[in-house]
Amino acid sequence: MEQKKFDLNSIIGFALIFGIVMWMMYSNQKTAEKEQLEKAKQEKLQKQQKAKTVAAKEIVTIATDTSVSDTAKIKKLQATLGTFAYSATLPTAKEGVTVLENDLVKISVSNKGGAISEVTLKKYDKFKKNSGELVSLIKNNNANFNLELQTSDNRILNTKDLFFEPTLTKVGADQILSMKLKSGANEFLEYKYVLKQDNYMLDFDVRSQGLSKAVNTSKPANLNWDLKTYRNEKSISYENRYTESVFEYEDGKDDYTGQGTEKEENPEKVTYVAYKQHLFTTVLLTKTPLEKASIKSFDLVKDAKKDTIYTKQFKTVAPLTFNNGELNYQMNWYFGPADYKLLSKYDRNLDEIVSLGWGIFGWINKLIFVPLFGFLSSFMGLGIAIILFTIIIKLAMSPITFKSFLSQAKMKVLRPEIAELGEKFAKDPMKKQQETMKLYSKAGVNPMAGCIPALIQIPFMYASFLFFPTSVDLRQKGFLWADDLSSFDSVLKLPFNIPLYGDHISLFALLASIAIFFYMKMTSGDQAMAQPPQEGMPDMAKIMKIMIYLSPIMMLIFFNNYGSGLSLYNLISNLITIGIMIVIKKYFIDSEKIHAQIQENKAKPKTESKFQKKMREMMEQAEAQKAQQKKK
Repeated sequence: MEQKKFDLNSIIGFALIFGIVMWMMYSNQKTAEKEQLEKAKQEKLQKQQKAKTVAAKEIVTIATDTSVSDTAKIKKLQATLGTFAYSATLPTAKEGVTVLENDLVKISVSNKGGAISEVTLKKYDKFKKNSGELVSLIKNNNANFNLELQTSDNRILNTKDLFFEPTLTKVGADQILSMKLKSGANEFLEYKYVLKQDNYMLDFDVRSQGLSKAVNTSKPANLNWDLKTYRNEKSISYENRYTESVFEYEDGKDDYTGQGTEKEENPEKVTYVAYKQHLFTTVLLTKTPLEKASIKSFDLVKDAKKDTIYTKQFKTVAPLTFNNGELNYQMNWYFGPADYKLLSKYDRNLDEIVSLGWGIFGWINKLIFVPLFGFLSSFMGLGIAIILFTIIIKLAMSPITFKSFLSQAKMKVLRPEIAELGEKFAKDPMKKQQETMKLYSKAGVNPMAGCIPALIQIPFMYASFLFFPTSVDLRQKGFLWADDLSSFDSVLKLPFNIPLYGDHISLFALLASIAIFFYMKMTSGDQAMAQPPQEGMPDMAKIMKIMIYLSPIMMLIFFNNYGSGLSLYNLISNLITIGIMIVIKKYFIDSEKIHAQIQENKAKPKTESKFQKKMREMMEQAEAQKAQQKKK
């Protein structure tokens, strides 16, 4: 028989298989070792967590046991809580809440932590009218109020983890709740709440008694107050735009953290901190100013389609100092609407929480818009009130509008003569300017007369942009097809989203854009004709042609997601302006009469004003200097 030959390929194959098997055994061994180490870590973590859970359960168990004879349990609590172990042995040391309630607000205060765990506003529906869900500023652990205490034996205890003893009493219509964290029968930290009838403001005192042995009073108690603000309106992006933290200094000046992904301010001598969420606000006030505070704001809306529950996260940290070994702070809580008129009544400068603008814009809103609109809305529907409010404002400003149109008409009559001067002195701009000024002086025309009235109207226009979005009176009040004048009036839901514009069509915004188009169309020609041609300057006629189409588009994009009350105001405002313009042009402005008056003015001897004289002298000096330079 033929002898089998040495097969090299087989040997190589066996060697590779052996190598693979050995590598797999080695890998499995390493994996097993890793799994054992990971398992050991997990078991250790579980034991630690279990120990914490057992300890917590023991505290609760002992708290529910009215007998304090179990020395071992008490000693174990003392090892964790020090002298505050006494509070954990009381019958009330268990989960539970005490409710304070009037016709406006319902407030729940938790035994654990002694802080407010739920606040519901009874007069306001969430999202839309009759939604079946009330506005809740605090619920489901979205808020945290805690004092961090350093004990005399160098422990750090947080009041949010400890049990307070509640005592509810009534004095007349006032409900008084005392929450005491006890370290002994007569030694305690107390939160005292007082809720009055028909009031959103809650008295809140923080004081201690006999804690000098239990607490290191040379160190301040750090106050920590956090709140994740719930979405309460139809548009979360619109609501979030007006959600911010506001604070006030001891001297009465206010400031805010502003908008942004993450903002922080570190003020000193603070008398209140407000977490404003568009049309509602939560405020912590103190009669003894906080020496310093760290106030942070985090934007929680990254994508309006996905982030639909919360708007912002607010955090405040401030030290509360001990005075003669005790805490004694007289504070207040405010949970309610961000209503300018209501907040003003408290005489604590809380009206500054409502952003009505600075300088002249704020004065217009506070002295004109707020009282006028408040008066009108007190006896008529909000939609009709906006229309009548707009009519009054526009009629009051009609003399200014008339002066602006009259100035444009005069400039339009003078335009041919100004053009002639431009051609005559084309090579001498300074001379052309001098002759143009002489023409204005002789004709009795002020080239700035058309600009000044327009400038006067700008503050009123900007004030309206601040007033309507901050008016809580408009919330869930309907008019025509709009069911909520504080939000957009969607008449058509689009199956897609248009960047900057949105996924719906707001009819009031669309009508306001059409109105401003016709207004621009009617006035652009007069404005372009009124502007004398200036060498080196852009062609106003071309600019106005672009603005005719650009302005309505910008308004449509901008107002589509804004409150329909503001869009209604702008619609009526533009319609009234168009009507006033037609009346003025038809009955008050006659180009032939204006031309005759200008010619008559030219014939009269004209005395120069100080300003005109100064301008003429400056031009003459410049002309003389120019002539001297040419000679050199």
